[in-house]
Amino acid sequence: RALLLTGRNHTTNGMACISECAVGFPGANGHIPPECATLAEVLVEQGFSTAMVGKWHLCAEDEMNLASTKRNWPVGRGFDRFYGFLGAETNQWYPDLVHDNHPVQQPATPEQGYHLSVDITDKAIEYLDDVKAIAPDRPVFLYYAPGCAHAPHQVPREWADRYRGRFDDGYEALREQTLARQKEMGLVPQDTELPPVNPIGTPDTRTGPDGQPFPPLDFTRPWDALSADEKRLFARMA
Repeated sequence: RALLLTGRNHTTNGMACISECAVGFPGANGHIPPECATLAEVLVEQGFSTAMVGKWHLCAEDEMNLASTKRNWPVGRGFDRFYGFLGAETNQWYPDLVHDNHPVQQPATPEQGYHLSVDITDKAIEYLDDVKAIAPDRPVFLYYAPGCAHAPHQVPREWADRYRGRFDDGYEALREQTLARQKEMGLVPQDTELPPVNPIGTPDTRTGPDGQPFPPLDFTRPWDALSADEKRLFARMA
């Protein structure tokens, strides 16, 4: 038996702020209280082997070094094994890697085909094999959290190339296509309508507090208003 959980962990809710910005004030210290068990801590007490690969993002910045406590590293919160990175993001070709409770160098270079997603997948399989070779009936909990879907958005080139041209019609057309597929699949009611592209307004329709200019980054520009280079950029980003 193996229980696999995938995802990306964002920790703002209930902690006041992400862990890197932890401060010592009550209600805003950015740490998981020790009395709040992680899923791994619960399962390891029930006889599971536990392992995690990928993004952790639950350490305060002053705890991400070898001189610090490891109480908030994965190995301190119920995981028997860990291979990944402690912060919010890392270079997917040259990652800041941690193995269990110490930094390590990546096993290969990008020129040799290295990408972190492949590396953590290999390590996840290795962890499963390590347990099953000795205790084949022991259940395993594996948390798999790849970083390539998060900034800096460095997916392998062969995956990005599969989607080349798929987003050239722009984000407004894409959301209409997505809703149409959702209706076809029965995921949403047939009378579902899209909200406005800018539901809270634009600089042309509203201002900030006390008449201040509307924040320039808080609205989406119409696709047809973008230059050719901007369209090319945003299609590539998608």
